[in-house]
Amino acid sequence: MTRHEGDTERTFAALPPAHGRGFAQTWWGQAWLRALEGTALDSAQLKTGRRLARAGAVGAVSVRPGRLTAVVQDRDRTAHRADVLLEELSPGQWDHFLDMAAERAGHVAALLDREMPPHLVEDAGDAGVDLLPGLGDLEPECDCGAWDHCGHTAALCYQVARLLDQDPFVLLLMRGRAEGALLDGLHRRSGTPAAQASAPEGVDAAEAYAAGDILPSLPPLPGLPGEPGAPPSLDTETPPASGLDPVALEFLAARTAVRAHGMLREALRGGFPVESPSAQDAVRLAAGDPGRDVADRLAEGSGRGREGLATAVRAWRDGGTAALSVLDEEWRVEGETLARARAALDSAWDTGERPELRARGNRWTVVGAPVQLRLGRDGRWWPYRKESGRWQPAGGAAQDPATALASVTATASEELPSRDGNFRGEEQRSGQ
Repeated sequence: MTRHEGDTERTFAALPPAHGRGFAQTWWGQAWLRALEGTALDSAQLKTGRRLARAGAVGAVSVRPGRLTAVVQDRDRTAHRADVLLEELSPGQWDHFLDMAAERAGHVAALLDREMPPHLVEDAGDAGVDLLPGLGDLEPECDCGAWDHCGHTAALCYQVARLLDQDPFVLLLMRGRAEGALLDGLHRRSGTPAAQASAPEGVDAAEAYAAGDILPSLPPLPGLPGEPGAPPSLDTETPPASGLDPVALEFLAARTAVRAHGMLREALRGGFPVESPSAQDAVRLAAGDPGRDVADRLAEGSGRGREGLATAVRAWRDGGTAALSVLDEEWRVEGETLARARAALDSAWDTGERPELRARGNRWTVVGAPVQLRLGRDGRWWPYRKESGRWQPAGGAAQDPATALASVTATASEELPSRDGNFRGEEQRSGQ
């Protein structure tokens, strides 16, 4: 990555091909793609753009206020200059954003960690500043002559989603403010709180601490321990009280320490951890690799049984609450959701390359193969594979069904059905 004079332009080297992975892992990167995919009139051009981006056809990306630029090569090696425009924020909007961000130290900490937490975007929206693009905000320009998004501008947007995953300051630069200037503005605002200090209603503790010069005697924030603390051993000579299981209690104490460590880590980074509903506690605890006796009690108490709990743990490790919902819930896809799902499936593969799929509810099974796609209520696709007659989670979610399917077949010894419909290594046809 190269920085230019005044930090008003950043150039990112071409990224390697993205075979077998999605273009956006973070929620803000996915929001960027929704702005693209919800605006483009031609889904075929989006499919072409995904294919070009996956193949590494997008060159170095230049990012500057209001504009993205890259050279994109067609499959025949013809090069095209593609630009995507995004409206810059006005000076007044930037003032509102900086005033809002300076009020909460967590906002600044999140940006420095190269993260864009939802509450930062929500607070900015409340201040009249839309950081993320909405439908119609990404305006394409390409020397191929297309008036709407073409494969070249779509490929550029898919590539930029990967850059946004790494650094949300890319988006802020497009909106008109470079990283250095933005941080300088935040520092000036947080370093002059005298008027607030004299207010009769008092000073917010977080603001006073962030200012630094009001109470210079305060100690620094404690650092995050390297690992969770170890609970005391309950292996004593005194017999336990009736009904008390020391092994289970030690396990719960250890998992509580791990949970507390994770919550502290999120708090120090400015995040707000969300507690899991009680119905998921058994799965969350089982994911901590308890001993056999505790695992058996969790399996019985959850009503899942040993095999069912093991499957739920696999889902939990792939995607937490969302993955567990996809495992447990089968629902009817209809209306606009069904139309979007069909459009995603139609555009994910080139003509003749899409496997034959059989649908039931939110589940699409590859005919002749023990492979399945499940649609989550958030529009993401989750890969599944049948093992010993039971559908098992096979990886994390992806916005693109082809990417999700590629992730499950990439680690399997078999392959998807070829164009003649034969599935190598699999004799039986797989049902729901």
